[in-house]
Amino acid sequence: MADTYKFRIDHHGSLIRPAEVLNARARHAAGELDDAGLRAVEDEAVSETARQQRKLRMSVVTDGEFRREDFRGAVLDTVGGFRRTGGTDKYGRAQWAVDGEVKASGALIADGYDGVKAMAGSAAPKATLPSPAYVAATCYDPEISGAAYKSPVELGEALARIIRDEIELLVSRGIRLVQLNNFRYGSYLFNRGGQPLTLDQAIAIDSIAVDVAKPEDVRIGLCPTHRASGAVDRDAAARLFAGLPVDRWVLPYDKGTEGETHLLRAVPTDRDAALGIVDPTVAELEDVETIMQRMDAAAELKDIEDIAVTPSAGFSDTAGRAAISADDQRRKLVHVETIARMCWGNEL
Repeated sequence: MADTYKFRIDHHGSLIRPAEVLNARARHAAGELDDAGLRAVEDEAVSETARQQRKLRMSVVTDGEFRREDFRGAVLDTVGGFRRTGGTDKYGRAQWAVDGEVKASGALIADGYDGVKAMAGSAAPKATLPSPAYVAATCYDPEISGAAYKSPVELGEALARIIRDEIELLVSRGIRLVQLNNFRYGSYLFNRGGQPLTLDQAIAIDSIAVDVAKPEDVRIGLCPTHRASGAVDRDAAARLFAGLPVDRWVLPYDKGTEGETHLLRAVPTDRDAALGIVDPTVAELEDVETIMQRMDAAAELKDIEDIAVTPSAGFSDTAGRAAISADDQRRKLVHVETIARMCWGNEL
């Protein structure tokens, strides 16, 4: 794969929110802090986390998703036509439903990246977004959404056009790596069932979003699952990885399971793979020798030049609900950077 833009020391985007951000959001919700005051606190925190990521010598720098309640917020917080239902999903996140035409009145997240770009230095500014197929699958309720959209496919296509516009805007403003997240692909890959979209429908929807013209030094990736337990449906994996035209697949690779190996093997030779080599939910650092043995095995399946390393998930996909401390987060990111140096030396 001819690619001089490796972004080899990656992370999923979400980082542990500082106490001052959580406090400011609580005060804002209570009416004690206005929009400008909240934005000022967020701006300062985003600039600081970008500076810290640069000091850690990461290949990418994100906003930590500090401005969002959870990883879906890039859409749910900014696009009209959504409302909270009052329920929660099995992960404890607020449930949302589409109750009207989805419309974006402006940028979704691009306006909040000035601090990231200013502090990135030689690292690549990175942005994260939920995939349109994921949002459609989780927010389409026939009783609530049916008046606006006849099916989750129709909703997904509308969302895909909005997200495609946002990706184009992000790229035009200097973002060099965009990661979409659709963890529901795990249901197809491991035959868990229960999805409102077929695999082919989800691929078609997400393909609309990533169909953008971009410079050579810009990449689009997608994370299909945080864990690879059980037997992989090899037909589903082949259809997904070949059918969805992203540049990078962000895959779990921290447990040593057969499923992890099968997913990596299914990645086409013309795409790269960011392997999640450390678990962001456990404070203890993974054994370096074990990680390097897994990297050696990965290099037998895919050209090491087309591999990057990353934690296996975000550190705080929902604000205020990190499993480890900020100090542990830093140690994990240093661990990823150390492994990258061991694998590629100075050629990062």
